This record gives sequence, structure tokens and C-alpha cells, in this order.
Amino acid sequence: MQTQEVDITDLSHDGRGVAHIDGKAVFVIGALPGERVVVRMAARHRNFDEARVEALLTRSPDRVEPRCPHFGQCGGCALQHLSAAAQIAAKQRVLAENFERIGKVEPARWLDPLTDAEWGYRRKGRLSVKWVAKKGKALVGFREENPRFVADLSECHTLLPEVGLRIAAIGALVTSLDAKQSIAQIEIAAGDDTVALVFRNLVALSDADTAKLVAFGKEHDLAILLQPGGPDSVHALWPETVHLAFRIEQADVDIAFRPLDFVQVNAGLNRRMIARALDLLDPTRDDRVLDLFCGLGNFTLPVARRAGSVVGVEGEAKLVARARENAVANGIANAEFAAADLAADQRGAPWAVRDYDKLLLDPPRSGAAAVLEYLPRKSTKRIVYVSCHPGSLARDAGTLVQQHGFTLMAAGVMDMFPHTAHVESIALFER
Repeated sequence: MQTQEVDITDLSHDGRGVAHIDGKAVFVIGALPGERVVVRMAARHRNFDEARVEALLTRSPDRVEPRCPHFGQCGGCALQHLSAAAQIAAKQRVLAENFERIGKVEPARWLDPLTDAEWGYRRKGRLSVKWVAKKGKALVGFREENPRFVADLSECHTLLPEVGLRIAAIGALVTSLDAKQSIAQIEIAAGDDTVALVFRNLVALSDADTAKLVAFGKEHDLAILLQPGGPDSVHALWPETVHLAFRIEQADVDIAFRPLDFVQVNAGLNRRMIARALDLLDPTRDDRVLDLFCGLGNFTLPVARRAGSVVGVEGEAKLVARARENAVANGIANAEFAAADLAADQRGAPWAVRDYDKLLLDPPRSGAAAVLEYLPRKSTKRIVYVSCHPGSLARDAGTLVQQHGFTLMAAGVMDMFPHTAHVESIALFER
């Protein structure tokens, strides 16, 4: 396809440079605002086109050399070529633009961005595996920008180094197996003391394969588990029992989880996020708190250390059961949990008809629109909203301000996923 010189004027929500040709938007992979580049057109659409950088004519002062040799091929990161400070600034702009455009709201003050380690932060992840006969090996990595293909990785610098620097070795291990064509994926899960790999094996493994996996785990100090069926089929291969847990020091809480459970990907940022949420919510012994989309109790149990009582509600019953187990293990008696589909109308549920002084929300990307049709009740004076999608937060912020009479007191971004375009944020609302 043809090449053309363009000026990059903006950064899109997914980390691509934005240019305009004859008034039509062009999204350019690998380009940054302020740069003039030669682009090669990659795809044309009715309302926009897509392109790649062919040559840099002028260079942004925020451009840095990507650390990973696979940047540009692997789809796991979109912003390694942008400085860390500029990444944060870009994410803050995305959040502000969403508040203005979607929610028609603006925070009374902006919180300082929350950041932690830039590299080696991912304690959860899923590596795709694909046997490629023509190459004579198994590819292990994340999906490429074209998700039909698995990136042939030798290393990953966003994963914990225990795994990220051993991807080539993991690929060689899979290649050596009799079942190399039947390993579909490898789940990564790490607690504070244990790093586990869960091999999704679509066929029963031979004794030789089992021995190779055990030997690899022992050599690299990695727990090895197998998943021959659904999530409940996960079982330890080596050692015989695998315990995963992380500690939240400021709340004196330990949270145990299983390899396929949802936990926040970035352990260091998670601790900072919990501290900020507690500061904003400011629970006291006189407060009744409701924590919606509570998962394993990541916020619920630290809140319980300070509040009079807290109720955690989560859609996945197995996570609710483990949240209860975590409460018991930590000696927390003032937290209770309920399983409920929060995308459905729950206004008649026993937990929903109670009065709460404070509310914490940590919804999925779709947000909390269904919940906000019947909550918060008049007794709720303060809300802390933790968001993994700026668009749904902005929409829900508009609802809280315009329909429920709250003020958006503060908001800010949290860099849960450095070098990606994901925008995590936190907001405080007061009635």
C-alpha cells in the first residue's frame, strides 16, 4: 500500500498516533504526538484508516527506546516507546476527556497519579501456546497485534522475571513434550512466595512428559499445575500442594487465592491502591460499608479492619466462598459476603435493602450502571469508585452527580498496567 508524510496530532485511547489525511482520521501504530512520520497505509475503513510508521522524520522528546526486543510484534504492550511520565499524562488526559465528553462532569481536584514498578510487575497472565510444524517448535507468548497469531517470544519484561525471563526455556520445554500439540495455554499466577504455571493440557500426559514438567519446576523453583478440563480440574503436579497468597501489610491481612482466581495483576500498585481507597473512603467504627464487585475481599477485608461492619457482594460464588475463608483466616468477624449477579436487578436482595453509610465500587469494564438504578440509598454519603475503564466510570459518574446528587470530589489515574494503554482510575464522590 502507498506511503505518505503526516503530522501526528494526538494519541488514541489504544496507544496509536492520530493523523488526518484530507480530513479523515488515520490511526498510526508506533507514532507519537508532535512527530512527522512517513506512514504506510495498512487498512482503509469508511470513517478512518490504519497505518504503520515507515520512517521518523521528526522525533518526539517523549520517545524512548523500547526495552523489549519484541515490541511492535507482541500485542501485550502498546506504549513502550513513550516515556513513563508521558504515559501517565496521556492516561490522565483520557480520563479527563471521558469525564467531560461522556459524564459531563469534572472532579473538584485531581489526585496525584499512583505508580509503582514499571517492569516485572505482572503476577497474573495467560501465555498462548501454538505448535508450528514448519518451525519445528512451540510458540509461547502473548497474541500479536493481529490476534490470530501468537508472538514468538524469548522474553517479556512486564511479567515477573521468574517467568518473563524464562519464556524461551518454557517454549523449549513445551517443544520437548510428547503432548506439544495439545498444550493450549499456560496460566501464570504468583503470590508473595510462590510462582505457579498452570498448563492447559487437552490430552492426558505421558509419564515422560510429567517427569519433564516436574524437573522444570524443580530447576526453576516454579510450582507446576495441570488443567485437563474446566477450572475445577486444576491440580498440582509439583509440589503436591501449592499455596498462593499475598499480604496487605497496612491492614494486617493475608489473602489466599487459587491459580485461576481473579486478583489484581500488579501487586505493588494493588497495595498502593488499597491504601488510597482507604484514605478516600475513611471508614470508621461508626460506618456500615457496602463493597460491590468484591472478589476475594481485596478491599472488603482491609475496610473491615476500620469499619463497624462491611458487606461484600460478588457475582462469582466461588470467589465469595474464598472471601469468607479469607475473613475467617484473618480473624475478621465484622465482614459478611453475598453472591449476586450485579448486572441484574438486585434491589430486593437482603443486602440491598439495608442502609449503608459508605459504598465502594470496583466493577468490571462494563461499569456499575445496573447497580446505580437502585443504589446508593439516601443514607450513603460517600462513594469510592475503582475503575478499569474510563468510559464506564465517566458514564456512572454522570449518573451519580446528575441523578443521585453527589459531587465528584476527586479523581486520578493508577498505572496498573505500565506500557499498555489500559487506564485504571479511582474517584471519590460525596453527597
